[in-house]
Amino acid sequence: MEKLIITAAITGSRITREATPYIPITPEEIAQSAIECWKAGASVVHIHVRDPETGQGTQNIDIFRRVVEPLRQQTDLILCLTTSGIPGRNLPTAERLAVLDLKPELASFDAGSINLGNGVFSNSPAFLVEAAGSMKEKGVKPELEIFDLGMIMTCLQLRDKGLLQDPLYFQLVLGTPWGAPASLKSLVHLLDHLPENSDWSAFGVGKDHLPIAMAAMMSGGHVRVGMEDNLYLKKGVLADTNARFVERIVRIAGEVGRDIASPTEARTILKLN
Repeated sequence: MEKLIITAAITGSRITREATPYIPITPEEIAQSAIECWKAGASVVHIHVRDPETGQGTQNIDIFRRVVEPLRQQTDLILCLTTSGIPGRNLPTAERLAVLDLKPELASFDAGSINLGNGVFSNSPAFLVEAAGSMKEKGVKPELEIFDLGMIMTCLQLRDKGLLQDPLYFQLVLGTPWGAPASLKSLVHLLDHLPENSDWSAFGVGKDHLPIAMAAMMSGGHVRVGMEDNLYLKKGVLADTNARFVERIVRIAGEVGRDIASPTEARTILKLN
Protein backbone atom coordinates (compact mmCIF):
# COMPACT_ATOMS: atom_id res chain seq x y z
CA MET A 1 0.00 0.00 0.00
CA GLU A 2 1.43 3.41 -0.92
CA LYS A 3 2.31 5.92 1.75
CA LEU A 4 -0.49 7.94 3.36
CA ILE A 5 -1.00 11.56 2.36
CA ILE A 6 -2.44 13.63 5.20
CA THR A 7 -4.19 16.88 4.27
CA ALA A 8 -4.89 19.40 7.01
CA ALA A 9 -7.91 21.66 6.42
CA ILE A 10 -7.00 24.57 8.65
CA THR A 11 -9.98 26.89 9.07
CA GLY A 12 -12.72 26.86 6.43
CA SER A 13 -14.81 29.97 5.88
CA ARG A 14 -17.68 29.76 8.34
CA ILE A 15 -16.64 28.52 11.81
CA THR A 16 -16.62 31.29 14.42
CA ARG A 17 -14.82 31.87 17.68
CA GLU A 18 -18.18 31.30 19.35
CA ALA A 19 -18.02 27.69 18.14
CA THR A 20 -14.43 27.23 19.30
CA PRO A 21 -11.86 29.69 20.64
CA TYR A 22 -9.13 27.73 18.86
CA ILE A 23 -10.13 28.33 15.22
CA PRO A 24 -7.34 30.16 13.33
CA ILE A 25 -8.61 33.49 11.95
CA THR A 26 -5.75 35.85 11.11
CA PRO A 27 -3.24 35.09 8.34
CA GLU A 28 -0.54 34.64 10.96
CA GLU A 29 -2.65 32.15 12.92
CA ILE A 30 -3.52 30.19 9.78
CA ALA A 31 0.12 30.03 8.68
CA GLN A 32 1.29 29.00 12.14
CA SER A 33 -1.36 26.26 12.35
CA ALA A 34 -0.28 24.96 8.93
CA ILE A 35 3.35 24.87 10.05
CA GLU A 36 2.38 22.90 13.16
CA CYS A 37 0.49 20.40 10.98
CA TRP A 38 3.52 20.05 8.68
CA LYS A 39 5.75 19.31 11.66
CA ALA A 40 3.19 16.73 12.85
CA GLY A 41 3.16 14.88 9.52
CA ALA A 42 0.81 16.61 7.08
CA SER A 43 2.10 16.99 3.53
CA VAL A 44 -0.82 19.07 2.19
CA VAL A 45 -2.67 22.02 3.69
CA HIS A 46 -6.09 23.08 2.44
CA ILE A 47 -6.23 26.84 2.83
CA HIS A 48 -9.13 29.24 3.27
CA VAL A 49 -8.47 32.71 4.61
CA ARG A 50 -10.52 35.06 6.76
CA ASP A 51 -11.00 38.80 6.88
CA PRO A 52 -9.08 39.63 10.08
CA GLU A 53 -11.58 42.38 10.93
CA THR A 54 -14.78 40.34 10.60
CA GLY A 55 -13.54 36.75 10.90
CA GLN A 56 -15.56 35.84 7.80
CA GLY A 57 -14.20 33.95 4.82
CA THR A 58 -12.77 35.98 1.96
CA GLN A 59 -11.07 35.41 -1.37
CA ASN A 60 -8.88 38.52 -0.98
CA ILE A 61 -5.66 37.55 -2.74
CA ASP A 62 -3.54 39.83 -0.56
CA ILE A 63 -4.69 37.94 2.55
CA PHE A 64 -3.97 34.63 0.82
CA ARG A 65 -0.50 35.94 0.01
CA ARG A 66 0.13 36.66 3.71
CA VAL A 67 -0.43 32.92 4.35
CA VAL A 68 1.21 31.50 1.24
CA GLU A 69 4.51 33.39 1.42
CA PRO A 70 5.58 32.28 4.92
CA LEU A 71 4.54 28.71 4.19
CA ARG A 72 6.70 28.66 1.08
CA GLN A 73 9.60 30.22 2.98
CA GLN A 74 9.43 27.94 6.03
CA THR A 75 8.06 24.59 4.77
CA ASP A 76 7.90 22.28 1.77
CA LEU A 77 4.13 21.82 2.15
CA ILE A 78 1.88 21.27 -0.83
CA LEU A 79 -0.56 24.18 -0.81
CA CYS A 80 -4.18 23.59 -1.86
CA LEU A 81 -5.90 26.96 -2.11
CA THR A 82 -9.67 27.10 -2.10
CA THR A 83 -11.66 28.43 -5.03
CA SER A 84 -14.97 27.84 -3.25
CA GLY A 85 -15.08 31.32 -1.76
CA ILE A 86 -17.75 31.35 0.92
CA PRO A 87 -20.22 28.54 0.17
CA GLY A 88 -23.75 29.91 0.09
CA ARG A 89 -22.62 33.46 -0.70
CA ASN A 90 -21.55 32.49 -4.24
CA LEU A 91 -18.87 35.05 -5.00
CA PRO A 92 -18.16 36.12 -8.60
CA THR A 93 -16.09 33.67 -10.62
CA ALA A 94 -13.13 36.02 -11.08
CA GLU A 95 -12.92 36.55 -7.32
CA ARG A 96 -13.04 32.82 -6.63
CA LEU A 97 -10.32 32.02 -9.15
CA ALA A 98 -7.97 34.88 -8.30
CA VAL A 99 -5.95 32.58 -6.00
CA LEU A 100 -4.72 30.66 -9.05
CA ASP A 101 -2.40 33.60 -9.75
CA LEU A 102 -0.45 32.52 -6.66
CA LYS A 103 0.40 29.30 -8.53
CA PRO A 104 -0.51 26.72 -5.89
CA GLU A 105 0.20 23.10 -6.73
CA LEU A 106 -3.41 22.17 -5.89
CA ALA A 107 -6.67 24.10 -5.85
CA SER A 108 -10.10 22.97 -4.73
CA PHE A 109 -12.64 22.25 -7.47
CA ASP A 110 -16.15 21.83 -6.06
CA ALA A 111 -17.63 19.61 -8.74
CA GLY A 112 -21.30 20.65 -8.58
CA SER A 113 -23.96 22.57 -6.71
CA ILE A 114 -25.44 21.44 -3.41
CA ASN A 115 -27.94 22.74 -0.86
CA LEU A 116 -26.28 24.45 2.09
CA GLY A 117 -28.28 25.71 5.05
CA ASN A 118 -31.14 27.72 3.64
CA GLY A 119 -29.35 28.42 0.38
CA VAL A 120 -27.42 26.79 -2.46
CA PHE A 121 -23.68 26.45 -2.87
CA SER A 122 -23.62 27.18 -6.58
CA ASN A 123 -21.04 25.66 -8.92
CA SER A 124 -22.69 26.01 -12.29
CA PRO A 125 -21.54 24.17 -15.42
CA ALA A 126 -20.20 27.48 -16.74
CA PHE A 127 -18.17 28.03 -13.56
CA LEU A 128 -16.76 24.50 -13.67
CA VAL A 129 -15.68 24.88 -17.28
CA GLU A 130 -13.97 28.19 -16.52
CA ALA A 131 -12.33 26.87 -13.34
CA ALA A 132 -11.06 23.73 -15.08
CA GLY A 133 -9.74 25.74 -18.01
CA SER A 134 -7.97 28.23 -15.74
CA MET A 135 -6.36 25.50 -13.65
CA LYS A 136 -5.18 23.67 -16.75
CA GLU A 137 -3.74 26.88 -18.22
CA LYS A 138 -1.88 27.79 -15.02
CA GLY A 139 -0.60 24.28 -14.28
CA VAL A 140 -2.61 23.86 -11.08
CA LYS A 141 -3.94 20.37 -10.32
CA PRO A 142 -7.62 20.37 -9.32
CA GLU A 143 -8.54 18.65 -6.08
CA LEU A 144 -11.99 17.41 -7.10
CA GLU A 145 -14.34 17.95 -4.14
CA ILE A 146 -17.09 15.31 -4.34
CA PHE A 147 -20.26 15.62 -2.25
CA ASP A 148 -22.35 13.06 -4.14
CA LEU A 149 -22.13 10.58 -7.01
CA GLY A 150 -23.30 13.04 -9.66
CA MET A 151 -20.21 15.14 -9.07
CA ILE A 152 -17.98 12.22 -10.05
CA MET A 153 -19.96 11.89 -13.27
CA THR A 154 -19.49 15.62 -13.91
CA CYS A 155 -15.72 15.28 -13.50
CA LEU A 156 -15.60 12.36 -15.91
CA GLN A 157 -17.52 14.38 -18.49
CA LEU A 158 -15.09 17.30 -18.09
CA ARG A 159 -12.20 14.86 -18.45
CA ASP A 160 -13.67 13.43 -21.63
CA LYS A 161 -13.90 17.00 -23.02
CA GLY A 162 -10.22 17.54 -22.25
CA LEU A 163 -10.76 20.05 -19.45
CA LEU A 164 -9.56 17.74 -16.67
CA GLN A 165 -6.51 15.54 -17.10
CA ASP A 166 -5.71 12.07 -15.79
CA PRO A 167 -4.78 11.03 -13.23
CA LEU A 168 -7.67 12.73 -11.46
CA TYR A 169 -7.46 13.47 -7.74
CA PHE A 170 -10.72 13.18 -5.81
CA GLN A 171 -11.51 14.44 -2.30
CA LEU A 172 -14.62 12.57 -1.09
CA VAL A 173 -16.73 14.67 1.29
CA LEU A 174 -19.00 12.52 3.44
CA GLY A 175 -21.54 13.55 6.03
CA THR A 176 -22.78 16.97 4.94
CA PRO A 177 -26.54 17.28 5.63
CA TRP A 178 -27.49 17.28 1.94
CA GLY A 179 -24.70 15.17 0.47
CA ALA A 180 -23.49 11.58 0.59
CA PRO A 181 -23.80 10.12 4.10
CA ALA A 182 -20.73 9.27 6.13
CA SER A 183 -20.94 5.48 5.97
CA LEU A 184 -18.84 2.61 4.67
CA LYS A 185 -21.60 1.78 2.20
CA SER A 186 -21.51 5.31 0.83
CA LEU A 187 -17.72 5.38 0.63
CA VAL A 188 -17.57 2.08 -1.26
CA HIS A 189 -20.34 3.25 -3.61
CA LEU A 190 -18.36 6.36 -4.56
CA LEU A 191 -15.11 4.41 -4.91
CA ASP A 192 -16.79 2.00 -7.32
CA HIS A 193 -17.26 4.90 -9.75
CA LEU A 194 -13.74 6.35 -9.68
CA PRO A 195 -11.45 5.72 -12.66
CA GLU A 196 -8.92 2.99 -11.96
CA ASN A 197 -5.90 5.26 -12.31
CA SER A 198 -7.21 8.05 -10.06
CA ASP A 199 -6.00 9.09 -6.61
CA TRP A 200 -8.40 9.78 -3.78
CA SER A 201 -8.73 11.05 -0.26
CA ALA A 202 -11.75 11.23 2.03
CA PHE A 203 -13.05 12.90 5.14
CA GLY A 204 -16.14 12.77 7.31
CA VAL A 205 -17.82 15.82 8.76
CA GLY A 206 -18.25 16.24 12.52
CA LYS A 207 -18.70 13.04 14.52
CA ASP A 208 -17.87 10.92 11.47
CA HIS A 209 -14.43 12.50 11.08
CA LEU A 210 -12.36 9.69 12.57
CA PRO A 211 -14.38 6.68 11.30
CA ILE A 212 -14.15 7.86 7.67
CA ALA A 213 -10.45 8.68 8.06
CA MET A 214 -9.79 5.17 9.32
CA ALA A 215 -11.87 3.59 6.55
CA ALA A 216 -10.03 5.59 3.90
CA MET A 217 -6.66 4.72 5.42
CA MET A 218 -7.40 1.00 5.45
CA SER A 219 -8.84 1.09 1.92
CA GLY A 220 -5.67 2.49 0.39
CA GLY A 221 -6.87 6.09 0.13
CA HIS A 222 -5.60 9.23 1.75
CA VAL A 223 -7.14 11.33 4.51
CA ARG A 224 -8.07 14.90 5.31
CA VAL A 225 -8.40 16.16 8.87
CA GLY A 226 -8.73 19.52 10.56
CA MET A 227 -10.98 22.14 12.07
CA GLU A 228 -12.71 23.00 8.81
CA ASP A 229 -14.40 19.60 9.04
CA ASN A 230 -14.55 18.81 12.75
CA LEU A 231 -13.88 20.66 16.00
CA TYR A 232 -13.76 17.78 18.48
CA LEU A 233 -11.06 15.23 19.26
CA LYS A 234 -13.71 13.21 21.06
CA LYS A 235 -17.18 13.86 22.43
CA GLY A 236 -17.15 17.08 24.41
CA VAL A 237 -13.41 17.73 23.94
CA LEU A 238 -12.45 20.52 21.54
CA ALA A 239 -9.20 20.22 19.66
CA ASP A 240 -6.94 23.08 20.70
CA THR A 241 -4.84 22.87 17.51
CA ASN A 242 -5.20 21.39 14.05
CA ALA A 243 -1.99 19.47 14.68
CA ARG A 244 -3.83 17.31 17.23
CA PHE A 245 -5.81 15.73 14.40
CA VAL A 246 -2.67 15.11 12.35
CA GLU A 247 -0.84 13.59 15.31
CA ARG A 248 -3.72 11.20 15.93
CA ILE A 249 -3.80 9.97 12.33
CA VAL A 250 0.00 9.53 12.32
CA ARG A 251 -0.27 7.46 15.49
CA ILE A 252 -3.07 5.26 14.14
CA ALA A 253 -1.31 4.79 10.81
CA GLY A 254 1.77 3.67 12.68
CA GLU A 255 -0.24 1.10 14.60
CA VAL A 256 -1.58 -0.44 11.38
CA GLY A 257 1.72 -0.24 9.50
CA ARG A 258 0.92 2.50 7.00
CA ASP A 259 3.82 4.89 6.49
CA ILE A 260 3.25 8.63 6.16
CA ALA A 261 4.12 10.42 2.92
CA SER A 262 6.42 13.42 3.10
CA PRO A 263 5.53 16.40 0.87
CA THR A 264 8.12 15.21 -1.66
CA GLU A 265 6.63 11.71 -1.69
CA ALA A 266 3.09 13.14 -1.91
CA ARG A 267 4.11 15.14 -4.98
CA THR A 268 5.25 11.92 -6.63
CA ILE A 269 2.06 10.07 -5.68
CA LEU A 270 -0.16 12.87 -7.00
CA LYS A 271 2.07 13.46 -10.05
CA LEU A 272 2.35 17.16 -9.38
CA ASN A 273 4.44 19.37 -11.65
